[in-house]
Amino acid sequence: MAEGRLTTHVLDTARGTPAAGVKIMLYRVSGNSHRKITEAVTNADGRTDAALLSGKALTAGQYELVFCAGDYQRAQGAAGILFLDEIPVRFGVADAGAHYHVPLLLSPFGYSTYRGS
Repeated sequence: MAEGRLTTHVLDTARGTPAAGVKIMLYRVSGNSHRKITEAVTNADGRTDAALLSGKALTAGQYELVFCAGDYQRAQGAAGILFLDEIPVRFGVADAGAHYHVPLLLSPFGYSTYRGS
């Protein structure tokens, strides 16, 4: 059986570059309960240095990634009240043996995500 893993990366679509220095928090979600599992910061390639979860730590269920986009935008020189601050992305893991890649395409006024490979 394949070893499952959860990965992410962040691309700054306004600048056309990887978004380095974005803090990301991962939560396990059950009903109204959020339990923080880990946090990481993106590297120069906009990726985390290691999978957020892998192997037996990745189980079927609901998860939420929270991307600290506002902190990133401020570090890039944005000032005042920002349109986007923390961006939560809630998703389900049905097959714990699969690779789940959840990227974030970010700009000051919008974002998108998808299940990548």
